[in-house]
Amino acid sequence: MSYLIQSLENEHVKEELPEIRIGDIVKVHNRIVEGKSERTQVFQGTVIAIKGQGPATSITVRKIGAHGIGVERIFRVHAPRVEKIEVLRHSKVRRAKLYFLRDRVGKRARLKQVRR
Repeated sequence: MSYLIQSLENEHVKEELPEIRIGDIVKVHNRIVEGKSERTQVFQGTVIAIKGQGPATSITVRKIGAHGIGVERIFRVHAPRVEKIEVLRHSKVRRAKLYFLRDRVGKRARLKQVRR
């Protein structure tokens, strides 16, 4: 039975994904359905957590919205609604989860950029 489930999961795994790491600044292009129309919404922010593996991989992306309010969204990387993910910048981090960024504001919330 597990072979059947595994083969079904592997059908939905996307091959063209970039290498995403903690601390990367990414743009996630997400397809949104509103009534009969569809549009693509871009969510740009810092990857603060990666959970799961294989087709169940999800990333938590955090951005600072209007008036300095933090917004976090969790995206399933291999979901059909996620059209593509672009990595804009890499940052130097020493942690697996960057939850401490929730308490930081302004310049203290910045991460040091790494050039690769």
